[in-house]
Amino acid sequence: QVQLVESGGGLVQAGGSLRLSCAASGSILSMTAMGWYRQAPGKQRELVASITSIGVTDYADSVRGRCTISRGNTKNTVYLQMNSLKPEDTAVYYCKARMIGVGIRDYWGQGTQVTVSS
Repeated sequence: QVQLVESGGGLVQAGGSLRLSCAASGSILSMTAMGWYRQAPGKQRELVASITSIGVTDYADSVRGRCTISRGNTKNTVYLQMNSLKPEDTAVYYCKARMIGVGIRDYWGQGTQVTVSS
């Protein structure tokens, strides 16, 4: 019903920057929040940043000050600008969209690899 497509991942040297994009399509009229999560090998998936429909943002302590999440004008696209990247930022980054209807439904993208080399 809802499809999320991520882009912008890749290989970057430490200290570099990347801008991740996530576009949602389908039945998105009830979308209330979008966010970025990441999962490194051997670790649990963790929240990187999120943004609500009214613009309230949240960041993981590990990325606060280095990352900025934003939404496009249509609010069906979310971006994650990542600066001053560190090797420990290496992970698969996933886009998530939350829909509110008869209940709460979360949709996930397939992920995009971010690799930060030293």
